[in-house]
Amino acid sequence: MTKKHWSKFQLLNEVNTNPNISIKGSHSYYSDCWDEGFEYSVVRYLHGDEVSRQWEPRWEIDKLYIGDYVCIAAEVIILMGGNHTHRADWFCLYPFMNTIDEAYESKGDTYIHDGSWLGMRSMIMPGVTIGEGAIVAANSVVTKNVEPYSVVGGSPAKLVKYRFEKDVIDELLTLKIYDWAQDKFEAMQPYLSNSDMGKLKTAIERYDNTHK
Repeated sequence: MTKKHWSKFQLLNEVNTNPNISIKGSHSYYSDCWDEGFEYSVVRYLHGDEVSRQWEPRWEIDKLYIGDYVCIAAEVIILMGGNHTHRADWFCLYPFMNTIDEAYESKGDTYIHDGSWLGMRSMIMPGVTIGEGAIVAANSVVTKNVEPYSVVGGSPAKLVKYRFEKDVIDELLTLKIYDWAQDKFEAMQPYLSNSDMGKLKTAIERYDNTHK
């Protein structure tokens, strides 16, 4: 057996087997050096793993959607809704089986959009959306949606800053760079690994004009 090392990682599209997890593209990864990997250690309480996929669901199952070029650092936890039967509005929090169906409250699907980065040991709570290009700082607990190209940190996670000015963020979202064909993305990669919007837009125009 090959010994794990922090320089190695799992490509999510190659290791995921859960039908309730949707992986876009082939570049998103998880740093699995210190645990048992993405599906077993990161994604918690999601119906459709090796054991629960044999069960008949009692309620509508929440889904996990992960975009392309997502970076998931070591020991991240993505908490899903499959075991959330502790009703804070009831006198007793205990999940009694005779009222288990009434106790379950769905938080909805979880979305981790393209190009985002989840820092080491961060925790994503059920039903949260992580916007395109967002950064979640290490050890943060994300309880609310995270805006595109923002940086959040803390427990609960709060906005630290935006990565770029609003007009730049708006342009990046309009460009839909993570929906480009692979050839175009690879051609534009040197300009994406930069912060000069003018050069990026010029390169896009030049590429589009020569690939009509």
